[in-house]
This record gives sequence, C-alpha cells and structure tokens, in this order.
Amino acid sequence: MAAGFPPGLYALTPDEPDTSVLVAKVRAAIAGGAAAVQYRNKPADPALRGEQARALAALCRAAGVPLVVNDDVELALAVDGAGVHLGREDGDLAAARRRLGPGRLLGASCYDRVEFADRAVAAGADYVAFGSMFASPTKPAAVRAPLALLGAARRLGVPVVAIGGITLENAPEAIAAGADALAVITALFDAGDIAARARAFSEIFPREAAA
Repeated sequence: MAAGFPPGLYALTPDEPDTSVLVAKVRAAIAGGAAAVQYRNKPADPALRGEQARALAALCRAAGVPLVVNDDVELALAVDGAGVHLGREDGDLAAARRRLGPGRLLGASCYDRVEFADRAVAAGADYVAFGSMFASPTKPAAVRAPLALLGAARRLGVPVVAIGGITLENAPEAIAAGADALAVITALFDAGDIAARARAFSEIFPREAAA
C-alpha cells in the first residue's frame, strides 16, 4: 500500500457530542481491528472538535493506528494527526499537500468520477475514496458510484477506498471489485458490540491485506 495508508476497515466516527463516549466507541473499533480512523463531527463547534480530535489523536497514536481528520488541515496539524481527508469543496489538494508536508496522509473524495482521482493523485493524494457505493443512511441523497470505479482506479497506484452504505453483507462485493479499504460509519458504530462488528469487517479482507 502506498504512502502508509493501511488496507482494511477505515472507521469513520459518528456525530457523537460526548467525547468520552466517542473515545470509548473508537477504542472498541480499534480493539476489533480497525486499521485507520477518520474523525468527523459536522455539527460540533470548533472547541468540541478540537477536544475530540486531541483525545482521538492520543488514542490512535498509542494504538499505532493513523487518525485522519476530515476537512480540516489545520486541526490535523494541531493535534499531530496522521493526515487529512478532503472533499471536492473542502480546499485545494495541492495546497493541502504543501501544508501537510511529505510525512502525513492526504485523502481525497472522488465521488463517482475516476478523473477526480486522476487529479487528486497528481496533486499529491495518498489514497482516493469513491462513493456512495451503496445506499447510505447518513447521506441518502449522495450520488451513487459504480463498483467498477474501484477496479479502474487501481491503475493510479494508491489505495482505493469504498465509502457509503457499506455493510457486512455488501462489503465482500466492494472488496472483490477492487477496494483496499472500506470506510464505515453506521454499520460499525450502531452495532451493539462495536469491537465484534469491527472484527467481523476485518475478517472479510484477504489475510495478506489485513496483516
């Protein structure tokens, strides 16, 4: 895998207002085998986002799991996170690459367009994400991306992430289509036993990828 982004389960945090609850949920996901974590909490104010990002950065650092911050380069740097993930309207990828430097991860949402991935990699992205691959409970109006994009993007030489509506039932289909990692929110963090659900997702990946 290129640039240090790991294959496997990519845990995207829910919009949890209680930092201690959020940390406990992410700790369980990591215990179950989550390979990377993305912090995102759209409704949170800047103070809460800072508090939660710092707490998660400390947790992930201790566990040896990269913490990627959604949409906010400066927050990622402030908490010494592993990197940042940007969408099409979240800032210039090339500028983010320069700000992050060579040692941190830069991920890019590419939606349903492989040409977006071409441009993202040219700008310095370390991984590209496509979706919504399936109907998403968190973004029901999101544009659907064909599974074939996952395989088509492998020529770019960076990890390919599938996002949107990923469940235990459809995860094998996304992996077979070419996904190196699966970004999951609802099917992971709404589970009664988050660690067990993370373990179940992790076990879907080929053994050599999950190692």
